[in-house]
Amino acid sequence: MKKKYQVVGIGNAMVDILSHIEDDFLSDNNVEKGIMQLIDMDRAVELYGRMGPAQEVSGGSAANTIAGIAALGGRTAYVGKVKDDQLGAIFAHDLRAQGAVYKTPMAEDRPGAETGRCMVLVTPDGERSLNTYLGWSEFLGPDDIDIAMMADADWLYLEGYRFDGPDSKAAFAKAITACKAAGGKVSLTLSDPFCVDRHRDDFLELIHDHVDLLFCNVIEMQAMYPADDLNASLELAAAKTEIVVCTASEDGAYVLSNGEKEHAHAIPTRIVDATGAGDLFASGFLYGLTAGFDMLTCARMGCVAAAEVISHIGARPEADLMALFREHGLV
Repeated sequence: MKKKYQVVGIGNAMVDILSHIEDDFLSDNNVEKGIMQLIDMDRAVELYGRMGPAQEVSGGSAANTIAGIAALGGRTAYVGKVKDDQLGAIFAHDLRAQGAVYKTPMAEDRPGAETGRCMVLVTPDGERSLNTYLGWSEFLGPDDIDIAMMADADWLYLEGYRFDGPDSKAAFAKAITACKAAGGKVSLTLSDPFCVDRHRDDFLELIHDHVDLLFCNVIEMQAMYPADDLNASLELAAAKTEIVVCTASEDGAYVLSNGEKEHAHAIPTRIVDATGAGDLFASGFLYGLTAGFDMLTCARMGCVAAAEVISHIGARPEADLMALFREHGLV
């Protein structure tokens, strides 16, 4: 029987605040280039005050992935915590407008934590440096997990970033149990080497025991499975889970499944903002997977979706992704 959702995502729920800056801004403000750093509310206010003109765009890594699948016509839902405030309303509206189901109860609008936001600083080379105030996202817990929704999903998509937080691991466990018991499968994105360093042992256990599909980039892969070269790292990962998908920037992406390794070439494009490249790659791949395409085609779909999102500001698609798939002969 067909399930209600092809993919249900669980992760951070926040609004990205994007600004183009020069490299000097990073050094002047003690921001490390190209990675995600967790910050508190005071630091978020400080950085916002020093940034130039900015654009607010709903974000959250897994939320971007779910939005991309929904834009392709996929049946999706999302679980992520926001506050009942202005940014929370923006997040919920944008995700629902994309076509995804979003029913996570909002936290009450009272003093304390606010809706999370990510200060995305984009340098002239398109690289993005993320400064993330998690806000209410951090407090996602088991009570936010709808067991019926998890059981009605073909795939769960779990965001490595959300492995932080006092109750989020328990939320993941509850979701995984419900999904697997109903015959669903589980995918995980490692999100960032920062996450790997913090949660390596827990990630290894999760991957070995529950994950059917692992998403990562080259840096995350080599952090998770240290070896002499990328191929050796990929083989170590493939020994632990059914499908391994590793993006490699301008080198495209690698897919390991059923003892085979395949390579999808990157789609040439002008990089305006690299934010969301991995998120939209996962959108294309998961859409293809749930629609019954072969692994290489799924990876090619991912590369097309990633190329679209890095060609403009923001981590949500602006062009018709299905039309782009048709242009590239994928559908």
